[in-house]
Amino acid sequence: MGLLQLLVLAVLASERRVAGAAEVFANFSEGLIEFSVGKFRIFELNRPFPEEAILHHISNNVTFLIFQIHSQYQNTTVSFSPTLLPNASETGTDSGLVFILRPEQSTCTWYLETSDTEPVQNMAILLSYSERDPIPGGCNLEFDLDIDPNIYLEYNFFETTIKFAPANLGYARGADPPSCDAGTDQDSRWRLQYDVYQYFLPENDLTEDMVLMHLQRMVTVPQVKANALKVVTLTANDKTSVSFSSLPGQGVIYNVIVWDPFLNTSAAYVPVHTYACSFEAGEDSCASLGRVSSKVFFTLFALLGFFICFFGHRFWKTELFFIGFIIMGFFFYIPITRLTPIKYDGNLKIFHDDGVFWVTFSCIAILIPVVFMSCLRILNILTCGVIGSYSVVLAVDSYLSTSLSYITLNVLKRALNKDFCRAFTNVPFQTNDFIILAVWGMLAVSGITLQIRRERGRPFFPPHPYKLWKQERERRVTNILDPSYHIPPLRERLYGRLTQIKELFQKEQPAGERTPLLL
Repeated sequence: MGLLQLLVLAVLASERRVAGAAEVFANFSEGLIEFSVGKFRIFELNRPFPEEAILHHISNNVTFLIFQIHSQYQNTTVSFSPTLLPNASETGTDSGLVFILRPEQSTCTWYLETSDTEPVQNMAILLSYSERDPIPGGCNLEFDLDIDPNIYLEYNFFETTIKFAPANLGYARGADPPSCDAGTDQDSRWRLQYDVYQYFLPENDLTEDMVLMHLQRMVTVPQVKANALKVVTLTANDKTSVSFSSLPGQGVIYNVIVWDPFLNTSAAYVPVHTYACSFEAGEDSCASLGRVSSKVFFTLFALLGFFICFFGHRFWKTELFFIGFIIMGFFFYIPITRLTPIKYDGNLKIFHDDGVFWVTFSCIAILIPVVFMSCLRILNILTCGVIGSYSVVLAVDSYLSTSLSYITLNVLKRALNKDFCRAFTNVPFQTNDFIILAVWGMLAVSGITLQIRRERGRPFFPPHPYKLWKQERERRVTNILDPSYHIPPLRERLYGRLTQIKELFQKEQPAGERTPLLL
């Protein structure tokens, strides 16, 4: 009997789900989408068919609403009215509006549309707040909307920058909003604090379903605090702008939580996401990051590095070429990139100062050789193992993105871009990175162990080329039976060659006697 009751309940539940889905599609066909507070809706927008959205039965203790809509890379527009106005609409991949409710208001309407020629898959949600909660973007003076809860994002090869409008204190329905510039005491919006959060999407996953699913974890205050990494806390005296290191091809979601320490209430801005690349661009798009020339170069570089990892100490000249190529390439790349139009497509505050960063970097680079000064052979073998195996990591990064490449890339960015010092350099460390880190460690340990075992009982370093040449020269001088002993010195050979070359340009003497005959 218990089993029969479970079957009946399952059938009823399935019927309710089907009825609900039918109701949703019916609303779409009528151009009307009904929303509920705190519930996600996934739907499709088409250019010729704008949609009207509505919320019924708003509670009396709700003083303002935040609506937000997200898509992967296609723009959508949310507006207060059917006619689009600059100060009453927002367009983008992550857009939102704040609805300040009037007394006794229980219904709210707004409008959605897209100008994209292709259908746009969207995820949207409506959140409610009380009069004690701060209003994100309530003191906006920079952007178009009067109250702007959106986060504006810009990126280039070096850094990604987010900007947002300051918040204001909450207030009751029908009351006048607190002044944004009346004073700086604890009774004004200057007491508010802003926590900036960062959330990484799974690596090498550029699918639409993935970003829409993970955006749902960055909408409400509890979800953001539970899932994301807090990067920095700003006060009302700080500039509402934060920079991060750009990670092309890596999905990242940013959000800001404004906190009122006096009332201990919070509200979340509209999250924004980026891949630091374009889905519509042809070359170097998100779908095909990296040039073919880069892949070929790093593949050949990895093969040479693999050889150096296991045999670098014995093949001394090859190792010198490899290390010298890296050093000269690093130092020549910096001035060429900074001084010419040629371009190629730890978050401690103390290191935001360039002087402190470069002095610390130089000291670490010098300290390691000083520590191993008494055992130079071990130092050289360690260098071959670590740097040679790391070249394999760089080759893997040209095909499959990995965060380990930013060990060197962030140093280059710091040297090339003067504004990169203010960027936070967090990177994701996920399954791919653990695997590649294990491969890097295995190659380095194997190469170092092999070279140490093979070099036992041998001279610390191969003999110097100059000493070899000097010994060979002395041997030829003292050994007259050596055929090379009878070879003229280099100076005489060069002089003889020059004489032969001069004879080629001299005019040929005519035949006949030119001196008087002796009688």
